[in-house]
Amino acid sequence: MRFRWIAATAAAAVVATGCGGGGDEDTGVEQRYYLSLGDSLTVGVQPDESGIPGETADGYTDVLYRDLYDADSTLSHERMGCGGEDTTTFIAGGLPRCDERYGGRSQLEAAEEFLTGHRGDVELVTLTIGGNNFTGCVSDLEDPEGPAVDTACVDDGLERIGTEVPEIADRLRAAAGPETQIIAMTYYNPFLAALLLEGGDEGAEASAAPVSAEAPPAEDGAQAPEDDLVAYAADVLERMNESLRATYEDAGVDVADVERAFESSDFAVPADSATGMPTNVQRICDLTWMCDVDRGPDIHTNRAGAQEIATAFGELVD
Repeated sequence: MRFRWIAATAAAAVVATGCGGGGDEDTGVEQRYYLSLGDSLTVGVQPDESGIPGETADGYTDVLYRDLYDADSTLSHERMGCGGEDTTTFIAGGLPRCDERYGGRSQLEAAEEFLTGHRGDVELVTLTIGGNNFTGCVSDLEDPEGPAVDTACVDDGLERIGTEVPEIADRLRAAAGPETQIIAMTYYNPFLAALLLEGGDEGAEASAAPVSAEAPPAEDGAQAPEDDLVAYAADVLERMNESLRATYEDAGVDVADVERAFESSDFAVPADSATGMPTNVQRICDLTWMCDVDRGPDIHTNRAGAQEIATAFGELVD
């Protein structure tokens, strides 16, 4: 692991220069950086006790940094990221709270400036972007008759992922240089659990509910999506993640497979299940706030989910 090598080298330098006892002497150790970029998952957004989402220090990037810092105490976390960013605003700006955070620039522009200004000193870049291309496409999550899906919105979100993520990946790679490791991620499917809890205490019996899909009329013989949110969302997730994987591979970006870590495609019910939920639904309930009737439904990861994502990234760190 490269970080462990750096830490060992730094320690050897301190011993060699006789500065291990402290003081203001220059040890010759260069500052190294971990740059995190992306959306609300990057900055640890979680609902509070009133169900109001806010940034925390428990995002997956924070967990990952603590692990990396344990191996290399010279590493500093440049924590970018902004809740609500999608691929379009990441490139061009447009969200006032995010534009203010980056001094009127887009997050991508701020990242490029940091990377070029610290060329050769950035050990790792992590990226989480694309999920918010769809957050405005599902409404009425708490409606007892089930949420509604704007399929035209979904199609637009997928198209923007296909055209804008390549630009994001290429620009980050160009700014970082060929030696800096960049790791991006696939997404889990929070809507697997959107309809499971009828009410009552957390952990109540799971049950299915009807779904309304506001699909436009089929044209040119095309089939409108199935009137089932779980099946439809699973198909969209697969298409999105396939696009992300292909794009990142082309740009020389490693991929933390969060979809696999959350077992998003496993619809089997374990024989020893205490809830009767499929594996993928149980994982969403365990790792996000979607099944919490007090604070949710909320698509963000809880602490356990942040740890799961951090582990997926950490396994790839050089």
